[in-house]
Amino acid sequence: MNLGIVAHVDAGKTSLTERLLFEAGAVALPGSVDDGTTRTDSMDLERRRGITIRAAVTTIRLGALTVNLLDTPGHPDFIAEVERSLAVLDAAVLVVSSVEGVQPQTVAIWRALRRIGVPTVFFLNKIDRRGADVDRVLGQLRLRLAATPVPLTAVTGQGQTTARVRAIALDSDPVVEAVAEADDTVAARWLDDDPGVPVRVRDVRRAIRTGVRGGQLSPVVCGSAITGAGVRQLRHVLADLLPRCDEPGGPVAGTVFAVDRDSHGRRAWLRLWSGRLRVRDRVDLGGSRPQTVTQVGVSAPEGVLVRPEATAGQIVAVRGLTARIGQHVGDPPRRHLYRFPPPTRQALVEPIEASQRLALFAGLAELADEDPLVDLRLDEHEGQAVIRLHGEVQKEVIASLLEDRYGVKVRFSGTLTACIERVAGSGEAVDRVREGGNPYLAGIGLGIAPAPVGHGIEFRAGIEPGRLPPAFIAATEEGVRAALRQGLRGWPVTDCVVSMVSSQYCPRQSRSHQKFDKSLSSVGADFRYLAPVVVTAALRRAGSRVCQPVERFEVNIPHHVFDAVAALLGRHGAVVRETVAAGGYLEVSGVLPSSKVPQVVAALPDLTGGEAVLTAEFDHYAPVVGEGAPVLPRRGPDPGDREGWFRAVPR
Repeated sequence: MNLGIVAHVDAGKTSLTERLLFEAGAVALPGSVDDGTTRTDSMDLERRRGITIRAAVTTIRLGALTVNLLDTPGHPDFIAEVERSLAVLDAAVLVVSSVEGVQPQTVAIWRALRRIGVPTVFFLNKIDRRGADVDRVLGQLRLRLAATPVPLTAVTGQGQTTARVRAIALDSDPVVEAVAEADDTVAARWLDDDPGVPVRVRDVRRAIRTGVRGGQLSPVVCGSAITGAGVRQLRHVLADLLPRCDEPGGPVAGTVFAVDRDSHGRRAWLRLWSGRLRVRDRVDLGGSRPQTVTQVGVSAPEGVLVRPEATAGQIVAVRGLTARIGQHVGDPPRRHLYRFPPPTRQALVEPIEASQRLALFAGLAELADEDPLVDLRLDEHEGQAVIRLHGEVQKEVIASLLEDRYGVKVRFSGTLTACIERVAGSGEAVDRVREGGNPYLAGIGLGIAPAPVGHGIEFRAGIEPGRLPPAFIAATEEGVRAALRQGLRGWPVTDCVVSMVSSQYCPRQSRSHQKFDKSLSSVGADFRYLAPVVVTAALRRAGSRVCQPVERFEVNIPHHVFDAVAALLGRHGAVVRETVAAGGYLEVSGVLPSSKVPQVVAALPDLTGGEAVLTAEFDHYAPVVGEGAPVLPRRGPDPGDREGWFRAVPR
């Protein structure tokens, strides 16, 4: 079984993972998050901050069952790390604090679990802490998550360090009543007044297994990861009620869900869905050229063990593949897809020591290779690196990795909301050989026009085949795409079509009795350097609009604070689209500029007495209205300044 441990930050998922390792005999003592001794938090920053940043895999045995545990991040900055781990799971344990209850990240993770279809059991942690209230949290699971919890344990002495947990019989009224909501057979027997027809334990067990697999039921176990209360009951539920992976034969199929590096180099982590993967196998990664597997490591209780082959269901660390997260080997189940929203913040990364700039660039490039959400833009001409981010904690992670792994200390500056530019109309510009100060032996005509949202940048050669060598067309496209990374106001330009409408070049020539002479003949660089000048001129004629990221939000609040929350949302530019009563709460949903989300999050606890649960995710880009469209300072030479560009980028 491939099992995920997921939760809101500080709910206790890493502590639960450590307790499961201890109970299974994999460690002599459970590690402590506070002391930085946990097995799954291997990064120094994870140990210092007491949070999980990168998903980690470890393995235990529950009797004859082998369980691969994936300990995932809980901080909202790393929801994508959680999502790509969920894609390879057979089941999950969603840890909820019985003190704090359902929190914003709990809601986000639960929705991801439902969307992907991962069977889930709840573990209500921290029953030994003051303020623990299991009944209140069970109510929140029903009202705020719309879950159907099946309580399988009872707690005595909650809120005290001596709190204890006992299992509830499957044929007891609380269990049968919960299961009856999803199973007609159990409901019929439970509602039958004939005492001679009791509800049978085997019927309830079958109904729970079916309901869990289909997502209609979620078992609930209470306990404390610190004291170990309830962990034995959780182990029983994992082994008895949750679905296990099938081990089909057939062709090999796997999903890449992580990439990292150790002392031996780069590794790609895969979940194998079917078949066998062997050393020296040549595998196809999504239509690319087949690559050879040079080493296979299988996750086991003793660690990652090198093996000659891996079989379906296993978590495998593979060397030799230049795989990226989200790529597939073969044809795995297509329901396991990622939804990576674009980052909404960006910042400049600079080395403290100027002499380490090249090392910084190399380190950032490796980190971007490992994580597709590290959106990196390097400007080697200006010696700058701009990185797009999902949150402030991500800065700490990148800085820690750069220092620990590459010995480069960095600082971040100029953090901004990451906007884009979209083309407003149509425009065209032409530059000819030896005209208008053009120093390149190239002539280009380019037109630019808007395209539908989500179209990206499309380049069309637009000229008759044979009029221009293919290498020059490719160089023109390269120059166009490079120029559109910074639009008229400095933001990346997207969703447009750029067409080549004319061209000139000087054929390959040489002086008498001499070799090829670049001064007489066009080369690819001529087109690569001229294209930014021409496309920028066309963009100026077409015009562009700055668009800011907008997030879709849902906030769950008590009825009596609606007016105050609505006023807060209105002050920050939110548009409320729907308000629905959900149990004893109101579910308010709408859209809100990404730049305003932190202010709303900071103000909600005081307005609502800590009862608000807000979730937000990227929805779309919207034009910035008024005169206050933000401008991003340009990095490098400006192709809109012809003379300056020709001086800075000589032939």
